[in-house]
Amino acid sequence: MLDHPTHQRLRDLKLDGMADAFAELQQQPDAATLSHAEWLGLLIDREATNRSNKRYQTRMRAAKLRHVGAAIEDVDYRTPRQLDRDLFRQLAQGDWIAKGQNLIITGPCGVGKTWLACALGQKACRDGRTVLYRRLPRLFAELELAHGDGSFPRLFRKLVRANLLILDDWGPDRLTGPQRRDLMEIVEDRYGNGAILLTSQLPVDAWHDVIGEPTFADAILDRIVHNAHRLPLDGASMRKQST
Repeated sequence: MLDHPTHQRLRDLKLDGMADAFAELQQQPDAATLSHAEWLGLLIDREATNRSNKRYQTRMRAAKLRHVGAAIEDVDYRTPRQLDRDLFRQLAQGDWIAKGQNLIITGPCGVGKTWLACALGQKACRDGRTVLYRRLPRLFAELELAHGDGSFPRLFRKLVRANLLILDDWGPDRLTGPQRRDLMEIVEDRYGNGAILLTSQLPVDAWHDVIGEPTFADAILDRIVHNAHRLPLDGASMRKQST
């Protein structure tokens, strides 16, 4: 354990990155050859990295991604599921998120829609963006409860303020009246201001029937689909191949 007043002072000031770097430099025999400016630069670099990592971890905890370990670097392009490599890599850069556009990932069960969505969410967190993941069936239950206990305004703010809102597992059950209204409010407030990533087993052409009421369906889909990138997948379940 390093016992040095400067090290302890850095800890007291909550400059943990600088404190760790200071302790490591003290143990290195060639540290004495470094100038004061070089020492200071190394300490500042470590502190900046430490703070960046903490902010990333905070964003990841808030995102509540279903697949926390999903990362774009680990995407499987070999399995035949019609994943467009160039398009996915372009999407991973996040320009569509910055522009408040949407992304729709469709395909049969087991082709990795949720995993890919979480990989894009993780990359967005790494890029300094706020992300929120929700499975739509559970979100609707959460919204219903929030209406009853008075927490709806707080939940609604979370849903519309995130840079990227991931809505997983759209359909096939038809929406109820309250669900249509809540979804309309969410997509309306996010339109042009925040990106939405939707995954679904259903093709987009079938979404109108899922929403149910034609007026709501037209309004909701207009705000989701017209500026959306599409990533259609197809193929056998990857879960079966892994067993």
